[in-house]
Amino acid sequence: MEPGGPWRDPRQGYMYGLGSPMQMPAQQRSDPAAAGGVLKRSLGELERWQHQRQFAMQQELYMRAVRQRTAATSPAVSPLTSADIAAVLGGVPAQPFFSGSSLGGGLASPSSTLSSLTTASRAAMPLIQQHVQRQAPFLPSSAHAQAQAQAHALAVARVPAPSAAGSELSILQDLEKQLLGDDEEAEPAMSGTGSTVTSSEWEETIQRLNSITAVPSPPLYAEATPNNKNNYSAAMTGSPSNSSTSTASSSASCSPPISATTSRQLLSEAAAAIADGNLETAAANLATLKRAANPRGDAEQRLVAVMVAALSSRIAPTASASSQHLADLCGAEHHTGSQLLHDITPCFRLALDAANIAIVEAVAGHRVIHLVDFDINAPQHAALIQRLADRRVPGTCLQVTAVTDPTSPFTQSLAATLPGVGERLKKLAERAGIEYHFRMISCRAAEIEASKLGCEPGEALAVNLAFALSHVPDESVSPANPRDELLRRVRALGPQVVTLVEQELNSNTAPLATRFSDAYLHYGAILDALDSTVSRDSADRARAEEAVANMSANAVGREGADRLERCEVFGKWRARFGMAGFRPVALAAGIADQVMARAGAPPPGLVVNQENGVLRLGWKQRVVAVASAWR
Repeated sequence: MEPGGPWRDPRQGYMYGLGSPMQMPAQQRSDPAAAGGVLKRSLGELERWQHQRQFAMQQELYMRAVRQRTAATSPAVSPLTSADIAAVLGGVPAQPFFSGSSLGGGLASPSSTLSSLTTASRAAMPLIQQHVQRQAPFLPSSAHAQAQAQAHALAVARVPAPSAAGSELSILQDLEKQLLGDDEEAEPAMSGTGSTVTSSEWEETIQRLNSITAVPSPPLYAEATPNNKNNYSAAMTGSPSNSSTSTASSSASCSPPISATTSRQLLSEAAAAIADGNLETAAANLATLKRAANPRGDAEQRLVAVMVAALSSRIAPTASASSQHLADLCGAEHHTGSQLLHDITPCFRLALDAANIAIVEAVAGHRVIHLVDFDINAPQHAALIQRLADRRVPGTCLQVTAVTDPTSPFTQSLAATLPGVGERLKKLAERAGIEYHFRMISCRAAEIEASKLGCEPGEALAVNLAFALSHVPDESVSPANPRDELLRRVRALGPQVVTLVEQELNSNTAPLATRFSDAYLHYGAILDALDSTVSRDSADRARAEEAVANMSANAVGREGADRLERCEVFGKWRARFGMAGFRPVALAAGIADQVMARAGAPPPGLVVNQENGVLRLGWKQRVVAVASAWR
């Protein structure tokens, strides 16, 4: 039979909550018929025994809540016996309340008569937990049991005995001194009895201890999950978990921040839910993500804000939202922001410079150069003028023809701004010693021909398609397939070179989930690059990031003909150019070094890779733009 089990010898009592059996004198009946048998104790003896147990629990609480003095600082005193303690507290018959030197034995189940002791037993737990928190506030959960065991062992301190000449008060004072002393604080001046706390203070402390109410103590280091968030807060603050104030504050203060991985997962699930028509799930995920979205935060937080806004536009689409998206993506403000984005983002700026190098090499020593451009980028043209001037060919003349499609929403708002752009470029060219002519032509893709563009014999013709083809619908939008039609018409012009610069992004025919994943990585790399290269308080950066928000809203927030900008990865562009009759022209072997030299000191995250005749420019692990040449 196990000694600590409830089936043990009933003549032995239990120190409930401490786990050590204690001996209780068995009450024998005077009834001869029951001689030698163990019978019930009288009510008076039971009440006196309960009083002793409560006092023992009070001593247990104090000894567990304070730290034992070391041998170097503790006075040399003899152990105080339980008889001495009983004598001080009013002549209660002394019973040993320790069994052995440790309190770590197995818990024994008390009888129902002793249930009143459970309050004091449970009240001991918060003090032990506080002691563990002071000693090791950042213990991992795996060390929790070990920490509690150490705290338990630390609590079992020996009680000092009084001096031979000490009175009852000195005995109590010595006991209090051993219990409440602190090695880390300076030692106060000792009185003759060695006590610094009066007996009245001791009595007040005993009164406070007796008023402790039993509350369930939560685990010290519980994992914060949606189901135990309030308990986790109570454990860390020492407050009961059923307190309404603690519960309300813990929901806001102890909610773990949403990590980048979690944000991406929730966004992916929202995109998949939208694709499946489960708008309630998508709305719930997006509502959760709004806590992590911060348009003024770091790159990850700004990306989450951009993607949440893009996906939210699909929850309850309206006609006004569609018209607003059209205005945001195709207006003059977005065009200006896009050009700023291409100019201040290293990947785009260097890709455009690579196209300029390909144009200059293709026209070689020609004096008259005719450049046909379907999307005038002022910074790119300014850099091209400088590179043509560096050739030092006397009498260089640059003829620029800007082609706009009257049916395209991207070019309709530019009619009023392009003439001003041409005037500024003309002044720049004149200062560089280059004759400059600028003209605008409005025609559809099917109407493009040499005579309409003003092509002349003997001139070197170059066509620039940088960021233009992604704005032209393809076969997935229109049966006429204006995109391939434009390529065929350009090839019929017989140019020396056709340059292509596009984002490495699949936002054309891919399903929503794929488009979202690609857009998340792509625009995340762009925002991170802006963080590393442009000051956060820059006005140009703010306008560029607004353009990024419009692009991402188009990529993941629109379907069908409403998705106006349709980017493709380079492999698909290569297939289209091949079907239109073009052959690739390898960029110069040293073009990567040339663009890097023009860029000056490259930022750490920039990656430039020349492979198979094309130049890929990326940020860290993501290819952002690809520059290529065709003929």
